[in-house]
Amino acid sequence: CDHRRLRDHNLFLFEIQLVDFVSQMIIKPSELQPRDAYRLLISVVVPRPIGWVSSVGTDGSLNLAPFSFFNAVGQNTVMISVGQRKGAAKDILRNALETREFVVNIVSEDLAEAMNLTSGDYDYTVNEFDLARLAPAPSLEVKPPRVAAAAVALECRVTQIVPVDGTTDTMILGRIVCFHIRDDLLRADGTVDAKLLKPVGRLSGDEYAKLGDIFKMTRPRV
Repeated sequence: CDHRRLRDHNLFLFEIQLVDFVSQMIIKPSELQPRDAYRLLISVVVPRPIGWVSSVGTDGSLNLAPFSFFNAVGQNTVMISVGQRKGAAKDILRNALETREFVVNIVSEDLAEAMNLTSGDYDYTVNEFDLARLAPAPSLEVKPPRVAAAAVALECRVTQIVPVDGTTDTMILGRIVCFHIRDDLLRADGTVDAKLLKPVGRLSGDEYAKLGDIFKMTRPRV
């Protein structure tokens, strides 16, 4: 009887695996054009947090642009992955190489339209703060200003600039030296209330996402 149950159980698992196997497409990036592989990737890795990065060049010119290849790395470090614009380095990479500082502003729902305005491939001379009618606010530890209306801003100093092998992308890693957090966001446990922050996430194409439902799960004790 036990052997029969085990056999039936294994057959059931095999059937599940078979159904899963025949219902999935197999797509190899090596068989796609680079642009198509990129579009597929960003439609799968969703939602992505948006790093709205402000920086300044040695000539004093300001830049503000959103990046969805952005995340936290380790305890107090963030990462931004930057591509090229018409074969040349984007403004944030140029400024990071020159001044070694930047500020990451977190995009909330009320700033989504302004963020989108700053996402164009503008010339280096264009000040996106002025373009989107955003007031800059002085930072405390770095030269680049932050977005005054942003509920959260992270002042950062560059620690590493790493070319991504086999691509035209470059990773910029920065250590956070100062947090700016709106007064009502910080909870008693020292974390930010995501419901009040209302962050916007990036999907693919022209699509974005709001936070949606929040649920809790307790991590197993091992």
